[in-house]
Amino acid sequence: MNTDNVKSQMRKGILEYCTLLILQKRRAYVSDIIQSLKASKLIVVEGTLYPLLTRLKNAGLLTYVWEESTQGPPRKYYELTDEGELFLSELDTAWDELNQVITHIKEQ
Repeated sequence: MNTDNVKSQMRKGILEYCTLLILQKRRAYVSDIIQSLKASKLIVVEGTLYPLLTRLKNAGLLTYVWEESTQGPPRKYYELTDEGELFLSELDTAWDELNQVITHIKEQ
């Protein structure tokens, strides 16, 4: 069995959660989000992130504002909505529960 495939699936599973965590701290442009993910060793490309952001926006979890840029066209900055904050809070709880399960199983 290929561990790379399993690791890839695990990363995909937490990408949404990590993206929301980044946006909870500050509104961000796509490049900012990718940079934060890469700095945390979670490698992602724009082609993966754009559909995720669109899905989260369509679900009412994110909104965006256009801001003028000194380096080209206006940029779309994403931020959490109140519904997104609530959703992230629920994901925090789920993550804590999963972490406890894994820790318990590893320590048995």
